[in-house]
Amino acid sequence: MTEHPDVAWKDDFEKCVKFHGHACPGLALGYRAGKAAMAWLGERRAPDEEIVAIVETDACGSDAIQVLTGCTFGKGNFIHKDYGKHAFSLLSRASGKGVRLSKKSGGFALSERHRALFDKMRTKEATKEELNEFWDLHGKKCREVLEAPIEDLFSLEEVSMTLPPRANMTDSRPCDACGEPVMSTKLVEHKGKSLCRACIEKEG
Repeated sequence: MTEHPDVAWKDDFEKCVKFHGHACPGLALGYRAGKAAMAWLGERRAPDEEIVAIVETDACGSDAIQVLTGCTFGKGNFIHKDYGKHAFSLLSRASGKGVRLSKKSGGFALSERHRALFDKMRTKEATKEELNEFWDLHGKKCREVLEAPIEDLFSLEEVSMTLPPRANMTDSRPCDACGEPVMSTKLVEHKGKSLCRACIEKEG
């Protein structure tokens, strides 16, 4: 048994796998969404902030979006909205165009057996044979997602959103409570002091 599904695919999916750590159906779902959105926009991977990505999940697929688009948390053009949806929006600064792909109901359904094995694996109750069976089912589902018509997986709609401003450099100032340097734009005036948000949280 191999630790992860043996999925042979294009080089760019392999890059997603290396970044994420393993191949899985969720990663494949993000890969398909990212490829379709980039094609719709007519864009290439962004070296800087040319594209903005908005993901509505913190699940595996969001890693594929980062790899394919070049949008990253550190550049400020990768935005997470914690909605728990397999939905991904890409916006082009050059054209002003945007597109959102959202997973269709049933477009990523695991079988009852697959779900049961997944639960047993997560609780470390699965036997060696069950682990083998799980990774076999996981690999098959991953391939299904990679090969399915995109319209079977996602609904696609053009969207219009206000683009976030480009990242800018700001000076740091010490927090009046902990003394740690903080971006000046992130300090909050609280009870006559300039505090970081962490110190405000500690105060309750």
